[in-house]
Amino acid sequence: MKQQIIISGLGGQGALTVTRLLAEAAATLGLEVITSETHGMAQRGGTVISMVKVGPFRGPLIPAGAADVGLFLAEKNLGVHRAYLASGARVFVNSAAPGDYFRVDAQRLATEMGVPVAANLILLGFAAAKGGLFCEAALLEQVIMEKIPARFRDANLQALRRGVAAAAENTEEAEA
Repeated sequence: MKQQIIISGLGGQGALTVTRLLAEAAATLGLEVITSETHGMAQRGGTVISMVKVGPFRGPLIPAGAADVGLFLAEKNLGVHRAYLASGARVFVNSAAPGDYFRVDAQRLATEMGVPVAANLILLGFAAAKGGLFCEAALLEQVIMEKIPARFRDANLQALRRGVAAAAENTEEAEA
């Protein structure tokens, strides 16, 4: 198994949480995993990118044109980080707008749940349910149960499950 994933968002959207959950899921499966995160501009709501490399890789950075999967927590970041994606990469975007990607309006769904900060986990559940990741949503649930502090656990599980449900409701395929 080899998969290179970028997680792109804005500071405060939870890109680093998604990165850590994916890394823990890979470790649980006994897979090699390397992550790389940016922090600087995140404090000011700036662009954030994290990288997860699952499998036998050497360095933590994903070169341009090499990522197999893109998780975009902010649609506007497509223009900033899309160059990291390989041709034929699976792209999942927190968006209501149609495009050449799989989309789910994760922000709207999270707000409806009363937990606006949970859009990241909705997108993660959506991508896992669409078969875009090296692991299934059930493993991500297990990781949340084991690694997320108790006071956030239920909201995180609900958000992940909402993303899985949205994938089942959304039968539209990306045009890419």
